[in-house]
Amino acid sequence: MAKLVQQPVVMECDGWDAYRLLDSGAGRKWEAFGPFTFIRPEPQAMWRPRHDDWRADGEFVPGSDEDGGGRWNLTPEVPDGWDLAWNDVRFRAQPTPFRHLQFFPDMAAVWDWMRSQLTGRTDAETLNMFGYTGVGTLALSDHGRVTHVDASKKSVAQARENAALSGMEDRPIRWLVDDAGKFAAREVRRERRYDGIILDPPKFGRGPKNETWRLEEGLPDLIGDCARMLDDKSAFLFLTVYAVRMSSLAIAGLLEEALGHLPGKIEHGDLAVREEGAGGRLLPTAIFARWSNPG
Repeated sequence: MAKLVQQPVVMECDGWDAYRLLDSGAGRKWEAFGPFTFIRPEPQAMWRPRHDDWRADGEFVPGSDEDGGGRWNLTPEVPDGWDLAWNDVRFRAQPTPFRHLQFFPDMAAVWDWMRSQLTGRTDAETLNMFGYTGVGTLALSDHGRVTHVDASKKSVAQARENAALSGMEDRPIRWLVDDAGKFAAREVRRERRYDGIILDPPKFGRGPKNETWRLEEGLPDLIGDCARMLDDKSAFLFLTVYAVRMSSLAIAGLLEEALGHLPGKIEHGDLAVREEGAGGRLLPTAIFARWSNPG
């Protein structure tokens, strides 16, 4: 029986050549994405900034709507896109209308963790749901076959371009434009199993046929279906949740309910990014829950 570990865990991203958190505070964060610096909103940065002068190549100015919207103010020096890398994975960075830059740097700690669960394996079958632009998928492809699912045709196309940029276009990856809930239900009916599953669902979204996704409504059934695709030989399930007023204990409890019959353990906590420099603070970015099974 999987044991729920009550004590929260912090999964920390310290930054790397392609990404650094320079400073944060007063509801904003100042970041470097390769050679360019940007300022983005960050409600959890409630403290004062350490630096007085934030010089940036671009700033995202949020709209008045709490749920999104806004615009980028960019200098002429910022190109339409530029290439970055994480370990052996290369990908395209670009400011998007959703304040992101085509990848989530705090997930670097998760990519490392997933790889550690599959150490020594090259035959694993893994699933990346809500796979976005595919950095996590390419990280997993070192260990075997990967199924990448996202409702956005544009995101899946970008993920395939990132695979080509990384020289990984010939790896055994299924690229699917599909609704996550419908896909998972079909996989259960097909009695498909996976060695690992990662889910990074949005708070709200729409499928390719205008299906509506609301996290609080759809997540329990989706996790239940994911549990049916795992067994006592599977290695992990990782769930991240952003921008929702919810405790990591809540999603850990959901995993305990769905996966408690399997061996291993269930943990939960925060993803966070460390500011660079001495005394750099940890900026929380998301909550997570994960199940792992050493086998």
